[in-house]
Amino acid sequence: MKYASRSGLYEASGGSKLLQMAPNLARQQVAFDASLNRPIEFREAISALHDVVINDLRFEPRDKTAYQLWLTEQRKREQTIRRSAMSDKREAIAQGKVDKPTADLKTAHAEALKRYWAARKTLDRQLRKENQNLWRRLMPYDPVITVADDVVFFECFSVDQSSYGCLTVDRGDGFGESGQTQLGTTNVDYSWDLYDSFQSLRTYRQTRFQIDPTAFEVATDGGGDQHREEKIELPDGWLSGFVRLQSAMAMPMRKVSLPVGTMYSLLAFLKRNKARTSPRAVRFELLPGRTPRLVLEPWDKAIDAHGSTYDGPACEPIRIWGRRRLLTLSRLLPLADSVEVYLLGTGLPSFWVVRMGPMRLTLGLSGWTTNDWSAGSAVDMLMPQEKARASVVASIAESLSNQRAASLDSIVKSVYLSKEVVSSALNELALRGQVIFDLHAGLYRWRSILPLPLSDKEIAPPHPELQAAEGLAKSGKVTVKDALAGPRGGVILTGKVESIDCETLIDGDGMIRRGKCLCGWHRKSGIRNGPCRHIQALRMVHDRQQAQN
Repeated sequence: MKYASRSGLYEASGGSKLLQMAPNLARQQVAFDASLNRPIEFREAISALHDVVINDLRFEPRDKTAYQLWLTEQRKREQTIRRSAMSDKREAIAQGKVDKPTADLKTAHAEALKRYWAARKTLDRQLRKENQNLWRRLMPYDPVITVADDVVFFECFSVDQSSYGCLTVDRGDGFGESGQTQLGTTNVDYSWDLYDSFQSLRTYRQTRFQIDPTAFEVATDGGGDQHREEKIELPDGWLSGFVRLQSAMAMPMRKVSLPVGTMYSLLAFLKRNKARTSPRAVRFELLPGRTPRLVLEPWDKAIDAHGSTYDGPACEPIRIWGRRRLLTLSRLLPLADSVEVYLLGTGLPSFWVVRMGPMRLTLGLSGWTTNDWSAGSAVDMLMPQEKARASVVASIAESLSNQRAASLDSIVKSVYLSKEVVSSALNELALRGQVIFDLHAGLYRWRSILPLPLSDKEIAPPHPELQAAEGLAKSGKVTVKDALAGPRGGVILTGKVESIDCETLIDGDGMIRRGKCLCGWHRKSGIRNGPCRHIQALRMVHDRQQAQN
């Protein structure tokens, strides 16, 4: 990272404010300068994005040895004090010298409590500002900002690598006219002071949002001595997880529209109640043409989404875990117009989109909190494994980088290739960190997470189950017994792999929806962590047989 200044909220002429973001000079030049039309919505949405970044709900057992020693000494000390106090009080009671608490004592007690909590808050702020090691643990990577023709969007990834946030602002309604615009993607300097500055945004005071274009001019003029450079060591798997979720966003999903009141009921119940026993899931019960129903386990608390109708295909109840991460959306509800949920399936990732006029916040969650995007989740194995040639990937990359944004159908028409091949190429670009899928708009957008495409080493090696499946498919140990037409254009495959009977349902988009297998991988987690090697090998052999026919 290389910055010419700090991001911050500054005074401007006429009592207005300037929200200036310092771009990363080590990347391509990006500039944007326009008035912020909806400061309250922006304040709440960017603050929720901040909460996503610092979110870490992983369980970490603590070493309690030192604490137990301290507790033993503390108990001895307390017993000594208690015995002495009890002895004194007994003497006072025997002599009739018992005083009731006076008003002055109560006032002094209340003031002491205020001083105590004020000191705690001061220490908390000081620790966040001065302890850079702790700060970088909480905020491992500066946010990514992309300026496109029609939107400006901000992206971040949580510390525990299980949550993703993206704030998208329409340029037409969210901002005024921009005098200086340079399209592209960059990182911006971020700090706790900047977060505190966001809280001062108000409607009665005009605020301009600016990605500072003069920073690049300083760099060109040789002002490099004033630049602040930082080398940030990303956690293991951070990049891999960030790009894997981009791949998951483009998968076929079931869309559920929720009224704001339903979302409020869901979050309010979670805020007031904490489950002591399993299961701890949110269960979606979806029937075509009926009102969606959310059931909170283990209480079986049903919340009907009155005013909404599910228009998708019939499906079994879908359960998702790690629901307390949804509390991040709480502060957006007073400003929200609607909420849309995109579901892949039980135990698979989900995406929650909150719309606020010209803004929308997308919260992407892995199947459960400890099932992070980089290590535990391998949902990309559910997709068709057809690989596009390198020349095809390069051609589509060049086309999309020129268009900046395009739908799947328009890309298919422009490159004269099948939808399956184009989808495979776009998935490859997403894994390389060059493409993002906009759920609300249904568009693929060109966005480079780093100045250069990610290498195979940075993406992480192929999943062991996928490698084993490829070996089984080549070994001749796979027999496809039957291929029956499935619902809605899919296929149901049954067969035997390494003397193990297995079965899978593949939908019309070539995605594995269900499976049955007796191996340890499948018995432990089903397809939530990706299908086992036997189910994948069965699909591979069937696809090859279809291609030969």
